[in-house]
Amino acid sequence: MALVFFALTFAFLFNGVHPATITFTNRCQQTVWPATLTGGGRPQLSTTGFELANGATRTVDVPAPFTGRFWARTECSTNSGRFTCLAGECGSGQIGCNGAGGNPPVTLIEFTLAENNGQDFYDISLVDGFNVPVSVSPQGGSGDTCITSSCAANVNAVCLPEFQVTGSNGVVACKSACAALNQPQYCCTGEFNSPETCKPTNYSEIFKNQCPQAYSYAYDDPSSTFSCTGGANYAITFCP
Repeated sequence: MALVFFALTFAFLFNGVHPATITFTNRCQQTVWPATLTGGGRPQLSTTGFELANGATRTVDVPAPFTGRFWARTECSTNSGRFTCLAGECGSGQIGCNGAGGNPPVTLIEFTLAENNGQDFYDISLVDGFNVPVSVSPQGGSGDTCITSSCAANVNAVCLPEFQVTGSNGVVACKSACAALNQPQYCCTGEFNSPETCKPTNYSEIFKNQCPQAYSYAYDDPSSTFSCTGGANYAITFCP
């Protein structure tokens, strides 16, 4: 048994697998239901969705390499045994999303984690709209942009009426111009599918003015992508 354990440990180290611990904290007044989605054809994480009450914290181990996203579902309830949410709904009917993504509008946290303490990338994206404020803080790691990325403003408060998603508590989410208007110049599709042709719009600037560090449209890279080298862990806080 000892020999088998040693062999497995050696393989673990040799392959450079350094999982990151991501700590989720909810500082919102209401309960949120964080969800996880792993991309690139890799297995989903040990949890694909869970409940997080006001003031609660939960940690999730994320293997490297990893590409995926996290988001908070809001205004959720269970009716006739089916779990649904007004914002970030993934359609599984359960608290776990089981490999399904969240429906817009929703604030996204996107990660690419590298093997062997390599270079991680992370961002907050409002390309799919907004539902709750969020921040991402590296714990350890190094690099010029290895810093907290935050979208702490309540974008719902300045959401245009035609972009609003409303519930019993008023405006619960704000659609992006792409989701609301479905036109190529707002979705960066068709002839606008490049950084040269897809530029900020009056609509994306509303998001950018509220959250300067977050993606406001698809090619909003220079001010919105952050990176750490050296095997950092991360803290995601809803309503920082």
